[in-house]
Amino acid sequence: MTHFAEVINGVVTRVIVAEQEFIDNLNNSNQWIQTSYNTYHGINDREGGIPLRKNYAGIGYIYDNIKDVFIPIKPFNSWILDDSIGDWVAPIPHPNDNKMYSWNEDGQTWDLIS
Repeated sequence: MTHFAEVINGVVTRVIVAEQEFIDNLNNSNQWIQTSYNTYHGINDREGGIPLRKNYAGIGYIYDNIKDVFIPIKPFNSWILDDSIGDWVAPIPHPNDNKMYSWNEDGQTWDLIS
């Protein structure tokens, strides 16, 4: 069985598990794109696995058919799409000190969660 994302007007509306034959025999004009739950940020976490479309599709994700990638929902207006991972990143890198932070959109900072 394989995972497929239903894409309508470039937006993922649902993700199902089905055989390719089932997808091939659907009588609708919607686009069905294969996706892999093993793929995140362009890496397949299974040994020897091939990454598929940068990310596993989720409802509301955008499917960019030019880049052939599933892009998550943009979390904040200031965040920038990183094409190398197919995901949004903050304009300031997240601190790497094993502490918990939340993004402050107004201040454009990472605020320590106490």
